[in-house]
Amino acid sequence: MEMSFRWYGNDDPVTLENIRQIPQMKGIVSAIYDIPAGEVWPYEDIVELRDQISAHGMRLNVIESVPVHEDIKMGRNRRDELIENYKETIRNLSRAGIKTVCYNFMPVFDWTRIELDAPLEDGSNSLKYDETLIKDIDPLSGELTLPGWDLSYQTDDLKEIMDAYQKIDENQLFENLIYFLEHIIPVAEEEDVLMAIHPDDPPWSIFGLPRIITGAEALRKLFKAVPSKNNGITFCTGSYGASSENDLFEIIDVAKDRIYFVHARNVKWTGERSFQETSHSIHDGSLDMVGIIEKLIKEGINVPIRPDHGRMIWGETGRPGYGLYDRALGATYLNGIIDTLRNQDEIQEETT
Repeated sequence: MEMSFRWYGNDDPVTLENIRQIPQMKGIVSAIYDIPAGEVWPYEDIVELRDQISAHGMRLNVIESVPVHEDIKMGRNRRDELIENYKETIRNLSRAGIKTVCYNFMPVFDWTRIELDAPLEDGSNSLKYDETLIKDIDPLSGELTLPGWDLSYQTDDLKEIMDAYQKIDENQLFENLIYFLEHIIPVAEEEDVLMAIHPDDPPWSIFGLPRIITGAEALRKLFKAVPSKNNGITFCTGSYGASSENDLFEIIDVAKDRIYFVHARNVKWTGERSFQETSHSIHDGSLDMVGIIEKLIKEGINVPIRPDHGRMIWGETGRPGYGLYDRALGATYLNGIIDTLRNQDEIQEETT
């Protein structure tokens, strides 16, 4: 697997110079962040981003994300026009040599947490979700804003969108996803681009909004509806693993020939639908990170992988979940697992 790192562009306090110094770091996962959802990404802007990363000895291997406009998710009249724009962005990315696109179909809000700096026993802090507390949050009040959320909506617009989603259930949202995929996947096939949908985070309804990419059964349904190999997933251990009901090994079995990108992070379950992010170590969280990586390798899944979210340690401040130090430790931990497993396989091959 190709070790990679999320970079938020020139405004990111974690620089490409910092990232390059992490051992075995090969890929950069990024996007063009100043283009509104629904507009075409200019080819020249993509090339500029690609070349800036290449100049630091790494490659732009995954785009995360090309946002899907809410009108597409809701199936509104403008969706065909917006889908055409999305197709053109796929073509421009392919022309620039970018062949993997991570995206999500979460209504309105991206990943959601209740605390950005919840303390851990070791003195560090991390992202936390508590179902009992999230129920008391009014998303229209502005009291909860998180990295990754689209804050371009005005309050009135957001209220209108939230109200509109009350008439859209999981079945309708899924139909809208399939409509989107049936239109863009033929272009992805032509351009040899792999579309990797990210699971809902957390994988259950929040703020009364439907969620549809939540576990193994949802993926079976997705692949049956759009069987193209270009219709794949981002395997995010922390998103799927936030629910103790999800069997991550089953999800790998269901999607093993459709996993095109891996997010590796650990979470500790603190309640039925509550969790806190931890270090990547198997000793700190509820997820068997060693077993998960072993399963991916045994299934022949050789794709970009990135340490996803990290604690804030050693006094670092910055974008919550996206500091340098703990994600660098995570990358080193993951590389240690990968190297050990591969060396074991090589030894076994030599002795047989």
